Amino acid sequence: MKPPVDNFSKQSAQYSLYRPRYPQALYEFLYSHISGKEAAWDCGTGNGQVAVELSRRMTHVWATDISENQLKQAPAITNITYIQTRAEQTDFPSNTFNLITIAQAIHWFDFEKFYQEVYRTAKPNALVAAWGYGLLHIDPLLDPIIEAFYSDQIGNYWDSERKYIDEDYQTIPFPFKEIPTPMFAIEVNWNLPELEGYFNTWSSVQKYMAKHQHNPVTPFIEQLRAHWQTPTDRKSIRFPVFMRAGRIVK
Repeated sequence: MKPPVDNFSKQSAQYSLYRPRYPQALYEFLYSHISGKEAAWDCGTGNGQVAVELSRRMTHVWATDISENQLKQAPAITNITYIQTRAEQTDFPSNTFNLITIAQAIHWFDFEKFYQEVYRTAKPNALVAAWGYGLLHIDPLLDPIIEAFYSDQIGNYWDSERKYIDEDYQTIPFPFKEIPTPMFAIEVNWNLPELEGYFNTWSSVQKYMAKHQHNPVTPFIEQLRAHWQTPTDRKSIRFPVFMRAGRIVK
């Protein structure tokens, strides 16, 4: 089995503060494609962002992650059970879940082993949905600066799995009865310190810092500051969200 990857425990508090939230339209799409709302499994839940949203409509949500530090950031809610475990090997009973979600995480998994677990734990005709978001967009002036930082300065510090994000998950195996999915977008209004906080959650930044003993985000933010009226001014920022979704046929 592919060894587990945990790139986010160290910056788990920042991750909770600065990672953007998925749009409500995404969740409504999921609910429109499931016949029952008894049980959901959120795999790679991190700080529980998706699990919390699912708990508003699902009877119970089981949320798993390999990172204890990430799970410590997750809110305690009565109908969410958090479990520290690999997504590829759980103790869930067979034929349990109406909905299985994987947000910005499936590229870290052992696909074959995870899909075996999905088939085992899902109810017949359950929905499995994996989604993620790519590089943010602000405006034609700032976007090339951000792209250069992403690709050139810290490009070599991304794990190889990052390619699946850049390819909108179109190149991952997905052995389910696939259904068409719309494109979604996360839209936020951030000031410069909030944007800096988000960049500091990147795993590539953490790896760069471990090797060079300085933070590449600091001079990069100075580049952006030259085109930002004041640090507290807010700009509209858009993250494109892509999804693969399918039904479990048993």
